[in-house]
Amino acid sequence: MKVDIKVPAVGESITEATISEWQKKSGEAVQRDDVLLVLETDKASVEVVAENEGVLEILETEGNTVAVGAVIGRIDTEAQASPSAPAPQKPAVPPPPPKAPPKAPPAAAPAAAAQPDPSLSPAVRRVVSEHQLDPQKIEGTGKDGRITKEDALNAASQKEAPAPQVTQTSAPTGTSAASPKTAASVGGERREPMTQIRRRIAQRLVEAQHTAAILTTFNEVDMSRILELRAAYKDQFKEKYGASLGFMGFFVKATIEALKDFPKVNARIEGTDIVYNDDMNIGIAVGTEKGLLVPVIRKAQDLSLAGVELAIREFANKAREGKISVDDLGGGTFTISNGGVYGSLMSTPILNPPQSGILGMHKIEERPRAMNGQVVIRPMMYLALSYDHRIIDGSESVRFLVKIKEGLEDPTRLLLEI
Repeated sequence: MKVDIKVPAVGESITEATISEWQKKSGEAVQRDDVLLVLETDKASVEVVAENEGVLEILETEGNTVAVGAVIGRIDTEAQASPSAPAPQKPAVPPPPPKAPPKAPPAAAPAAAAQPDPSLSPAVRRVVSEHQLDPQKIEGTGKDGRITKEDALNAASQKEAPAPQVTQTSAPTGTSAASPKTAASVGGERREPMTQIRRRIAQRLVEAQHTAAILTTFNEVDMSRILELRAAYKDQFKEKYGASLGFMGFFVKATIEALKDFPKVNARIEGTDIVYNDDMNIGIAVGTEKGLLVPVIRKAQDLSLAGVELAIREFANKAREGKISVDDLGGGTFTISNGGVYGSLMSTPILNPPQSGILGMHKIEERPRAMNGQVVIRPMMYLALSYDHRIIDGSESVRFLVKIKEGLEDPTRLLLEI
């Protein structure tokens, strides 16, 4: 009996996905719950697992865009999982045999490429084989140093780069001897399609600029008290909760107190209506190798500082492992973005539609500050609040940011919620 492998429904607004990578080969025996492939949607990557054991038959190849519900493969549950089953597939995966006759010496290259077969994905193996690369010389940027398809393509482009330059030197008069591919290489360009996630990010950012009246207001906060609190209690906090006492927990708590006083910042516009949200679902912008993702801490108003930090740690672990799901990304009502981790001193964050506000954190830097008639050095951070001026007035935005500043500069009061 053959069981269809279908593209799962991964979110209300998602109708299609791109096959990023097959983890198993056609003709290979698979077990129940084995990861068969990775789908890339416009919000996150999704792993598809085997629901039955048997022999895999692949119908849609990597890079294809497929609709939700489409059949992309089958599992033959009656086929024999014999040791020789995968063997016939190996000659079909690396297609370079036709290239071997013109270049007799490189016979050793395919042998070297065959060695790391178990650790390389089919997509990476194909690039390595086609360009006769040595995987040992490719620096992997994936999980646990794993070589990704992009790593292999970069290595291939670097390998081919010197040849076009020689051709260009021999034809300084601008003759048409060079092929289109060579000409592209000479210019130092490399073209690759945008991923679904990157396309969706670009679409949403442009949408925000065109649909909202975005304005940004700034302030600065003295981080001395929070730094002192962290220094005094970080060890006990880690021992009790198993999570580090970071800055984000304080910012989330300060934001929650400010949202209580200014509920419009937690609202959104739908048509001619203002929709107020009872829950404060705080999105935390996280940079990943696939782009910026914003997982959401739901009902953050009900969490303690420790609860917030534990939620952030969980998202950080998922981001590192590439396991942030579509469910983690939906339903946010306000976003916090921390550009300070990259060294940003000041920025104007863009709204995450349909939200009406986003708070930008930045680098903590010691600066002179006048206090009580004296100049003192304090660890200061610039804060930025971008907001939709259609729903939030300028005075409200300024007072909202001042409320956050006051909470951060007096964290004891913040934690007591007074």
